Amino acid sequence: MFVVALIPALLGILVGWGGYLGLREKLPRDRGAGVRTAATLRSDEAFRVANRVAGLPTIVAGAVGVLAGVAGLLMPNAWGTVIAAVIGLVGMFALVAGGGVLGHRAAAAVPPPSEVPAGCSGCACGGCSALTGAQADQAS
Repeated sequence: MFVVALIPALLGILVGWGGYLGLREKLPRDRGAGVRTAATLRSDEAFRVANRVAGLPTIVAGAVGVLAGVAGLLMPNAWGTVIAAVIGLVGMFALVAGGGVLGHRAAAAVPPPSEVPAGCSGCACGGCSALTGAQADQAS
């Protein structure tokens, strides 16, 4: 039953670390961690804001997982260990989901990034138009 109690504790440490990185704005966008919705992935600023908002609930979720693991270790029988682990995992999931919803809403409130012209289309010098064939199109 030691392994059953270890599952929420280890997941709690992992989830809490992700929440800490999000709260400190150190969570990398190119990895699979953090709040990842269409609103949060549209810009670096939206991702940063979303994960900062979701950081505290995620840290609390990690603490719930660790406490559930400790409670599972202290239970006198196997059923108590399983019940503590299940309650801890459900609590962790609920807190992480709530943090994700809060993060998504915060990211949706961030204004979208301004559109930047791609490549040579934004060049004012006219030198790039020969490369893109724009002068040939204008002449005909």
